[in-house]
Amino acid sequence: MDKKIILVVDDEPDILETISEILNLEGYTVFTARNGNECLEKLDDIIPDIILLDIMMPGLTTKEILDQIEQDERLKDTKIIFITAVGMTEAEKEELLSREKVVDFIQKPFELDELLSKIKAVLR
Repeated sequence: MDKKIILVVDDEPDILETISEILNLEGYTVFTARNGNECLEKLDDIIPDIILLDIMMPGLTTKEILDQIEQDERLKDTKIIFITAVGMTEAEKEELLSREKVVDFIQKPFELDELLSKIKAVLR
């Protein structure tokens, strides 16, 4: 089985480091980005299976990042799991889940088991 690639995008360094370490230990190839611009730059060089994407970051909006990802034909099989510290209404979640690439949400603070089970479910 080839190693699955995960791009973790979050502006909180502690979260980036923790998630990266855990996913590396689980056998994933992990790349990180601290904001939307850095995310898009990384996507020029890699094609991740999953992007763990923080909803609230400085710079580009979530919608701008999603639009760019969806327009890139190389990323047609890439899935997105949103990480959010912000409470979202069901309508806001539904709107994002209606986007082709968005498969799930995880609320901060989260249990690592929850994160890993969501990742494994997407990769099945």
